[in-house]
Amino acid sequence: MKISIIGTGYVGTVTGTCFAHRGNDVICVDVDPGRIEKINQGIPPIYEEGLEELLKEHAGRNLKATADYDYAIANSDISFICVPTPTDASGKIDLRFIREASRSIGERLKNKSSYHVVVVKSTVVPETTEKVVTPILEQASGKKAGKDFGVGMNPEFLREGKAVYDFMNPDRIVVGADDPKAGEVIRKLYAGYTCPILTADTKTAEMIKYVSNSFLATKISFSNEVGNICKLLGIDTYKVMEGVGLDARISPHFLRSGLGFGGSCFPKDVKALVGKASEVDYEPILLKTVLEVNERQPLIALRLLKKHVPDLRGKKIAVLGLAFKNDTDDIRESRAIPLIGMLLAEGAIVTAYDPMAAGHMKNVYPNISYFGNAGDALDGADACLIATEWGEFSKLNGEFGRMKTPIVIDGRRVVNSDIKGLIYEGICW
Repeated sequence: MKISIIGTGYVGTVTGTCFAHRGNDVICVDVDPGRIEKINQGIPPIYEEGLEELLKEHAGRNLKATADYDYAIANSDISFICVPTPTDASGKIDLRFIREASRSIGERLKNKSSYHVVVVKSTVVPETTEKVVTPILEQASGKKAGKDFGVGMNPEFLREGKAVYDFMNPDRIVVGADDPKAGEVIRKLYAGYTCPILTADTKTAEMIKYVSNSFLATKISFSNEVGNICKLLGIDTYKVMEGVGLDARISPHFLRSGLGFGGSCFPKDVKALVGKASEVDYEPILLKTVLEVNERQPLIALRLLKKHVPDLRGKKIAVLGLAFKNDTDDIRESRAIPLIGMLLAEGAIVTAYDPMAAGHMKNVYPNISYFGNAGDALDGADACLIATEWGEFSKLNGEFGRMKTPIVIDGRRVVNSDIKGLIYEGICW
C-alpha cells in the first residue's frame, strides 16, 4: 500500500519505517529540513532499538522524506497523522498541530479524484477525530467524509526502547472508523498480523488509548503508595508485590515501586483525560490522585537524602540516570528533572551521568557537571541518587568507594544493597 506519514517524531518515524519494512511504499512529511535529510540518509532522528538498521535498509528505496505535502498526498492512498499532541498549562490537550496537519491534508484532497483515507495515530482525547479532524478535512477539501474520503483512528501502543518490536509484534491492534469503507482499508494494512484486531468507532478507539495508559500509570502510583506505607512499616514492598503479581487477574507488570513514572505518554495522557473529564463536568478523583502520588515521590527521595545529609548546601550529590526510563535517551517528564531542581534549590553541587540522555538534560540544566561514566560522577560525592533503572547500575561496586561518603538513595531498586560499607536507602523499601 502507498502510505504518507505526517510528522517524523517518535511515533511517525517508527510507524513509517516499520510499514516500509512490511513491504509498503512510505513517504514521510515533516517541516524540519534536518529531520528530512537524516531520514533520507538512513539516520533516525530519534534513538530506538533496531530502528537504525531498518531505516538504513529502506531509506531511498521504499521510504523517503519530504516537506512537499502535494507530492505526499498525491502519491499515497492512506495518510497517518503522527504529530505531537502536548498538554497546555491546565492539562488539556493542545490540538494546534493536529489542526494544521488536517488542514494541510484537506487542501490536497481537494484536487484528488481517488479515495483517500486519513488516519489519526497521534494520541488525542475522545471526539477529536470526529469533531475536529473530520470537519477541518471537509472544509479544506470541499468534500464529504464517508463518501469522497475516509477518516479513521489507529492508536499506537509502543513502549519507548521497544517500539520497533512492539510494532512488529503487537498484542492488539485497534482500528477506529466512523464508516465501514475506511475501517476496511485500515484493516487491510494490518493483514498478516496474528494478534486480535478490534474495530470500533473513532471516539472509542481514542478512549482505549487513554484508558490503557491511565490504567498502567494507576498501577505504578498504587505500587508507590503501597511502597511508601511498607517503607514506614519495615516491610519489603517488592516481596509484597511479588505475591500480589502472582494473581493472574493482576499480573506482575507495572508493580515496581520507586521514584514514579515519566515519559511522553503517561503523565500527558492522564492529565489530558482529567482535562477531558472536566469538560463534561466530572471530577476524576482517582486519576488526580495518580498524578499527585507521582509528583510526591521525588520529594520522598529528597527527604530520605536529608535524613543522612541534613544540610545539602555545598554538598556534592551524584545523580545517576537522567532518562525517564532505561533503554532510551528521552528525558520528557523524567523524575530526575524535579529531583535535580530540588537539589539545586537546596544549594547542592550536582554531578550527573546517564549512558544516553546527558545531552538532552544539558538543555534543561546546563550548569551542572556531566560525566562519561558513573565512577567519575561519584568521585568525591557526599551522596548518590539513582533515578533511572539502567542495568549497568546493578553492577556498580568499587565505584561507590570513590565517594566521600557512600550514601545511596535508590529510586529504582537497582543497586546491590549488600555492598560492604554502603549506606543504602530505598525509596519504598
